[in-house]
Amino acid sequence: MVGEDGEQLGIMSAADALKLAQERELDLVKIAPRAKPPVCKIIDYGKYRYEQVRKQKEARKKQKIVELKEVRLSPNIDVNDMNTKVTAARKFLEKGNKVKATLRFRGREMAHMQASRHILEEFAQKVEDLAAIDKPIKQEGRTLTCVLSPKKN
Repeated sequence: MVGEDGEQLGIMSAADALKLAQERELDLVKIAPRAKPPVCKIIDYGKYRYEQVRKQKEARKKQKIVELKEVRLSPNIDVNDMNTKVTAARKFLEKGNKVKATLRFRGREMAHMQASRHILEEFAQKVEDLAAIDKPIKQEGRTLTCVLSPKKN
């Protein structure tokens, strides 16, 4: 038996413990029911539940949700357009988000899919100081994709 302040009250029957808790206008809660003998504590159960919920909310607030942002490229992208896309990807990575670089092919461009692979490789190379390749370049239907995640400092 443990009191509300954490002091040991010794071993006693369940009836005595319940009577003691009622005298103090608190609740009797089993802390370790499988122990021999079971350990009980006198606490305000409503306050205890409130504290537990508050701790869970606090833990959820501290979690960071990582989003997956997409940057779309095309096989005939120009240098300035590539730099614009790299700048956008850098902003996403600095905020802690993952970046999915997608190289989309349409019509006749499909015939030169593997020849355009270097565009994604160049893109990944330009942001390699901020990002590591999470998923390597992979063909998915009419697109080539790779996922970059921010490096841990």
